[in-house]
Amino acid sequence: MKIVILGAGQVGVSVAEALAGEANDITLVDSDAARLRTLQDRLDIRTLHGHASYPGLLADAGIEDADLLLAVTNSDETNMMACQVAHSLYRTPTKIARVRALEYSQHGKLFCNEAMPVDFIISPEQLVTDYIRELIDYPGALQVLDFAAGRVKLAAIRAYYGGPMVGHELRQLRRHMPDVDPRVAAIFRHGKAIQPEGDTVIQPGDEVFFLAATKDIRQVMGELRRLDTPNRRILLAGGGNIGRRLAHAIEDKYHTKLVEKHPQRARDLAAELNNAIVLVGDAADKELLLEERIEDTDVFAAVTNDDQANILSAMLAKQLGVKRTITLINRAAYVDLVEGSEAIDVAVSPSQATIGRRLAHAIEDKYHTKLVEKHPQRA
Repeated sequence: MKIVILGAGQVGVSVAEALAGEANDITLVDSDAARLRTLQDRLDIRTLHGHASYPGLLADAGIEDADLLLAVTNSDETNMMACQVAHSLYRTPTKIARVRALEYSQHGKLFCNEAMPVDFIISPEQLVTDYIRELIDYPGALQVLDFAAGRVKLAAIRAYYGGPMVGHELRQLRRHMPDVDPRVAAIFRHGKAIQPEGDTVIQPGDEVFFLAATKDIRQVMGELRRLDTPNRRILLAGGGNIGRRLAHAIEDKYHTKLVEKHPQRARDLAAELNNAIVLVGDAADKELLLEERIEDTDVFAAVTNDDQANILSAMLAKQLGVKRTITLINRAAYVDLVEGSEAIDVAVSPSQATIGRRLAHAIEDKYHTKLVEKHPQRA
């Protein structure tokens, strides 16, 4: 598969790392020559320095026979123009663009071959919002991804004692649920992938990835662990783009509180949210968390733009008795550091959430499998 990636930021590099060396021909384009040199020394890819949307540079990158264009620079306009050039001049089959601004992304009719020829839009903030909302909707899941317009989901869950299937072979799953058709896609044991076979025995601690109809997800989860009670009380730390979107998405379904340290931002949020309660303060303030009965809260989601603040506030909330913590972390090194700790139940990486949500729909199944293998917690 021939892939042209525009932008050597977190998403672009994550895709290049995941797909390099898998019989893929990858060219990475960026305006930072020094960064490209570093990446070329580390990855088996071709790099090209220049402006991502220029027709001549795209031609040099091999766009004329590329299977996929992934435009993920920091500029929405550059990403959209690159897709336009790739379509108009080279008829590139699949074009994915990162579009952050709601002023663009909320107008679905804008993105079609007759207008702006973008096949898939990546909106990192919205993807992360959807990702966290699914984790709240399915207590105990490590991740949940939509397929087939939401009719099917890929879910990941850690198996525990108490699940009927734990300690039994996979082939018995159908016997337990004769009216359900789940497919186990992957199992990770002690950080290593195991090929799921009929005689594979599920052990406590295994991370099991399975596909099932959306209506059957909770039933399958119940075979692998005791089902958690549905969430009711949610506390969000941070009223930035993600915190704001997430509050809008869940405020009608859950008892939602949002903590924002900037008073004017908090006032603006309070004015636009209907049911969520907005508090002015620091989510790492022990007294504030105790006042808001953190011990009775089901989920604490730290979604500020400060990794360290997210990690520390989540650790404090866990220490004070919150049932589950979800933490937004941008730096890959921090994700690796906190994963599996007792304080952070789920670490969400925007770049990996972006890959999982959109590339899974745009790249063949075998390429998505490679992503899962390399990033079991964040595929």
